[in-house]
Amino acid sequence: MILSCLIVDDEPNAVSLLEMLIGQNTSWELLGKCYDAREALTFLKTRPVDLVFLDINMPQLSGMEMASLLPPDTRIVFTTAYSEYAADSYSFQTIDYLLKPITLKRFYSSLQKIEAYFGMLEGQKQVAGVPTPSAAPAEAYFFIKSGRMLYKVLLKDILYFEGEKEYARVVTKDQKLLIYRRLKDIEEQLSSSFARVHNSYIVNLARLDAIKDNHVFIGTKQIPISEKFREIFMNRIKQRVF
Repeated sequence: MILSCLIVDDEPNAVSLLEMLIGQNTSWELLGKCYDAREALTFLKTRPVDLVFLDINMPQLSGMEMASLLPPDTRIVFTTAYSEYAADSYSFQTIDYLLKPITLKRFYSSLQKIEAYFGMLEGQKQVAGVPTPSAAPAEAYFFIKSGRMLYKVLLKDILYFEGEKEYARVVTKDQKLLIYRRLKDIEEQLSSSFARVHNSYIVNLARLDAIKDNHVFIGTKQIPISEKFREIFMNRIKQRVF
């Protein structure tokens, strides 16, 4: 998948690391590197990108402040050494939140999440009859290993994931598959159309039927929203409340 991206960070070493990770592990086009937010905003006026790797703690204009000024179709991966901004970051068009120092393993997990997200977007455009320039598949999917079988499951068909210690149950309308994966590991590979609502549940936002008090409803399934995840989850929901 070919995506255009921009790195915005006031630390040269952090910029160099991200540039190396992108260059060695993706086919994305790195269109620019900016060392402060004002420079980046000027750059984006003439050269829009699909994705911005955005540091939070920068002088004069912070990453959070810059994020509020970005075009609505520009997606963000926040990069920072501070975990306390994670909840606020998802009030923007955020795909992932990378804590520094960024490891190859964590970057690769983010890469999968990013490409799954943009693959889903392009699949939606193709279904709607909108031409797209890249050759991404019409549907994002996973192969899920359960026992000796590999099952192909479309991302859009997954209703929710339910965790059971070291295992997780993948639930679609037609089947339930038990896999030997922790929810935390699964969450790192999912697109932003999914949200963690509880230590034991990740839900597909597109499949939600209703939200009431501290529960979400998918068909007849009632899933609790825990206090730990409530603020981040509800901030995302508020973006679509009329």
